[in-house]
Amino acid sequence: MSDASDVHNRGGFTAFIFAMVFVFSFFFYLVVIHPGVDLGENVVDPKAPTKDGSAAVFNMSAVKEPWTSTPEIVTYGAKVFKNNCSICHGNEGKGDGPSSASMNPKPRNMVEGKWTQGDGIIAHYNVLINGIKGGSMASFQHLKSYDRWAILHFIESITQNKSKDDPAKVAEFAKTAN
Repeated sequence: MSDASDVHNRGGFTAFIFAMVFVFSFFFYLVVIHPGVDLGENVVDPKAPTKDGSAAVFNMSAVKEPWTSTPEIVTYGAKVFKNNCSICHGNEGKGDGPSSASMNPKPRNMVEGKWTQGDGIIAHYNVLINGIKGGSMASFQHLKSYDRWAILHFIESITQNKSKDDPAKVAEFAKTAN
């Protein structure tokens, strides 16, 4: 019979002990000695005031009357337009977005403002909610109401065919619109 006195694999046991010492030494180095890695990420609270004391981010949801245009709403509307509308209408609203080539009918050129569903901001709001039946314009009812108003104010800022809606009628409509 063979010699059964060496039951354990001493080479494997030695390798295991060496590996454990290395791992614990490495963790000790990472936790205690190593200063860490600076990825250069300067995280800033978006609601923190800037150096001039103004708020860093415009809070559209806090606007009491989003149907009344302000420069801040127009700027906010440009961002919402770029995220939701520019794929078809293009960044400048000229109807030349990346997907416009494959669409029939072509997306509206917002700058020229040749409206087919009626003039005025009320008609445009209804188009955003309902889309255009039989056309390429989809409904954007999933957007919050204040985002739809912001988009309309941005469109109003770039179009040559400005709305002639009475502000009082727009305010009355806005209070009933969803």
